[in-house]
Amino acid sequence: MSDILDNLAKEVDKISEEVSPKTPKKEKKAETVGIAEDNSPMNLLFSKGNFRFPQVGDTIDGKVIYVSSNEIYLDLPPFGTGIVLGKEIKDGLGSGKLKINDVVNATIIDMENEDGYIELSIREASCEKAWDDLESKKDTQEKVHIKVLSANKGGLLIEVNSISGFLPVSQLSSKNYPRVEDGDKNKILNLLKKLVGQELEVRIIDADRETQKLIVSEKAAQSEKDMEVISALNVGDTVSGEISGVVNFGAFVKFSIKENDSERKLEGLVHISELAWQLIEDPRTIVKVGDKVSAKIIGIDGDKISLSIRALQEDPWSEIAAKYKKGDIVSGTVNKINHFGAFVYLDKDIHGLAHISEMSEAYPGKTLGELIKANEKYNWEILSIEPKEHRMGLVLAKDKKKIKAQKDTEEKQNDTEAKEVKKEKPDSAKASTGKKEKVVKEKKEIKEKKEVKSKTKKKPTSAKATAGEKEK
Repeated sequence: MSDILDNLAKEVDKISEEVSPKTPKKEKKAETVGIAEDNSPMNLLFSKGNFRFPQVGDTIDGKVIYVSSNEIYLDLPPFGTGIVLGKEIKDGLGSGKLKINDVVNATIIDMENEDGYIELSIREASCEKAWDDLESKKDTQEKVHIKVLSANKGGLLIEVNSISGFLPVSQLSSKNYPRVEDGDKNKILNLLKKLVGQELEVRIIDADRETQKLIVSEKAAQSEKDMEVISALNVGDTVSGEISGVVNFGAFVKFSIKENDSERKLEGLVHISELAWQLIEDPRTIVKVGDKVSAKIIGIDGDKISLSIRALQEDPWSEIAAKYKKGDIVSGTVNKINHFGAFVYLDKDIHGLAHISEMSEAYPGKTLGELIKANEKYNWEILSIEPKEHRMGLVLAKDKKKIKAQKDTEEKQNDTEAKEVKKEKPDSAKASTGKKEKVVKEKKEIKEKKEVKSKTKKKPTSAKATAGEKEK
């Protein structure tokens, strides 16, 4: 503090000498204690150059007067000498090693340390400048180079201007994106660790000084270069490359495009429906990482390239008319059953749909589960063929041989029953005749019995009559 006061005294003396001795003295006026005259040397000092006494936290410029490995001395007129110690020397903006007479910007962290010096921090001052620089680059979308410090399962920890930041996995360029078939996070982490220590070109997508949050994107930095190369591509072009990744919805293909005297790597997506002509449940059954393939560009949207492998293959539906016709009974394997029907493969490329409505009409009261099973082979009737739309309508064919055999069996059974009825007819006639004869016989016997009774009743009367006659 004594240095500061001594320097202030010298400044006051200089200003006092500048005041003209011929200046007429003013009459003394009563003044309040503690209020200085307007033309006092102190007031002139503070009014000259908007002078303000520094405070902790202020940033000031100083000239380097001594440099060592762990301390730097700065001349801070009119306040005296300042010192920068240890880690506070580090300049985040990377201005390089300081030399005598270099002017640097530093932040006051102590007005007077135990040695009587103003203690300063170049690091803290540069940190503020670093954030200013990062915010400016974010606004202008200027590219910056970052250093990868470490990796975790979510991305890369990086550093820019001595400010720590983060590069998410999703913001890596296609060149460095870790494509892992099964999505194993440990495998992804191992690939990310290979980037530790490297320098990457990125763009800043978020810089918040208050929360100390810094997010960068390598993909955003590469998109401009990619767009320049992609602009030379056209839908319909054929590219050759290799499978760089396989996911549930398709496969990624990396391919090279010549750029001046060098080559630039680009990446496109082959959707699962564009891998082959057949129905595909899992792309991994069709391609694997490292496979060499050729593909046709079927779409370009910004920096996104859509590819098709099957577009370079012959369409099996183009000659389907020579192989299948409406009404044909063909053999096919059930691939999958869902709520609206069953997908059936007639061969490795041609498939059809047995819709639930057609099946219900042909087999009323039966469910699909009762009629067919997945991975089983059945006979099918072709109801419709639409080659351009790659559609075929099917219904489970009824087994004509089985139906004929069943019909023949039923007819034989009916004939047998008819014959049995015919054989039974004479016996029944005899039985009927016997019954009639028995009835007639019974009636005759009853009649005879009645006649006998009638005769028996008449005999006494005749006897009595005879006796009377005798008496007479």
